[in-house]
Amino acid sequence: MYALVEIKGKQFRAEEGAVLKIDKIVAGEGEVVEYDSVLLLRSDDAVTLGTPYVSGARVKAVVEGHGRGEKITVYKYKRRKNYARKQGHRQSYSLIRVKEIAAT
Repeated sequence: MYALVEIKGKQFRAEEGAVLKIDKIVAGEGEVVEYDSVLLLRSDDAVTLGTPYVSGARVKAVVEGHGRGEKITVYKYKRRKNYARKQGHRQSYSLIRVKEIAAT
């Protein structure tokens, strides 16, 4: 069984036991988070599509940790105009482990 779930505007495929790398959430390590924005639910023999969400479906997960991604460099340049800007960015993320996919 798996579910397509929307978390902070992005879609993820959630299976029991899977670890998802999502945008940072405000929750401590070990806390249980629950999402009811399930877009699709696939069991062994049936597929349920939501309009836009499947009613009664929930995904429960445990926060495993937080971190920051690799640094990327943003460089803007305009030739012959004496214009150059360099900026770095590291995206914060959270790791969650899917514990249960519940459907009623």
